[in-house]
Amino acid sequence: MSKLANDTRVFKINPEIDVQNVRFKNRFGFILAGHMYLPLNFDSSKKYPAIVISGPFGAVKEQSSGLYAQTMAENGFVTVAFDQSTTGESSGSVRDVASPDIFVEDFSAAVDFIGLQKFVDRERIGAIGICGLGSHVLTAASIDVRIKAVATSVMYDMSDSMWMGLNNSKSEKQREIEKQALAQQRWEDAEKGTPARGLHELPFDENDKPMQSSVLFPESLPEDADSVTKEFFNYYRGRAFHPRSVNSASAWTATTPWSYYNFHLQSHIETISPRPTLIVTGEKAHSRYMAEESYERLNDPKELVIVPGATHTDLYDKMDLIPFDKFDSFFKENL
Repeated sequence: MSKLANDTRVFKINPEIDVQNVRFKNRFGFILAGHMYLPLNFDSSKKYPAIVISGPFGAVKEQSSGLYAQTMAENGFVTVAFDQSTTGESSGSVRDVASPDIFVEDFSAAVDFIGLQKFVDRERIGAIGICGLGSHVLTAASIDVRIKAVATSVMYDMSDSMWMGLNNSKSEKQREIEKQALAQQRWEDAEKGTPARGLHELPFDENDKPMQSSVLFPESLPEDADSVTKEFFNYYRGRAFHPRSVNSASAWTATTPWSYYNFHLQSHIETISPRPTLIVTGEKAHSRYMAEESYERLNDPKELVIVPGATHTDLYDKMDLIPFDKFDSFFKENL
């Protein structure tokens, strides 16, 4: 462990919270980079409840997950916000390639790490997944019974969004076209020896032709950009820009959908019960239907919180909208 140097967090930092650089390994051998936040008035002789946190999909620990981790540390929890494998400061010779299996494993690796700390009570460990990592954390909790309580914020099902399209908008014809495009991309990557960058959710033009880009968001948007694109742009390219964030400055590998087509998330989330689940989403979030669908599949005990007036990215960093009081009470009651 080491103190933070050259701090690049993009949210308002609480100087009274001790935060440390940490590194830990998952079972595939990737080295994960994290920030561990210690509670106010930390006493190393005590045993604290703990929470592991990651997301959004394509973000880094210096963005939303770090804000959540800092706030929950203010409420008395030991927390770790971490970069997923291949992203941010975590290891991976191929950069910014997403995998449902590896990203789910990363949550359990974070539980390994935090549970080894002498000041953490292993029987009181929870987890939070934000946006696309919400679908991964529910999947992780379905098998990792060490996660005693699990919460999501603006949960987004990455495998369904890639396979079905947002609001189930992708046609069977488009899906077959995308399979052909992915197959051709694999030939090109194999011939060049390096993976191309591309979009993990492939849009189509009016002629059903796939549209690609080497960056998720350009430096500026056209005036006619849709509201969801503007929302993400304003967060990742604007108020929370971070050079290590896939969404801020780069793109995923172009074949990233391959794994999510084959291995769907949330297959057994009903087995999280009898451990409790909290699903938080925004009233105006374009992802709201995904959170509600997951909530319906879960067994009790479960709770759904819909934040009035909140959009998807509002719950990344808007302190007046994120229901931290609900997250606090949920974990204090269940850890």
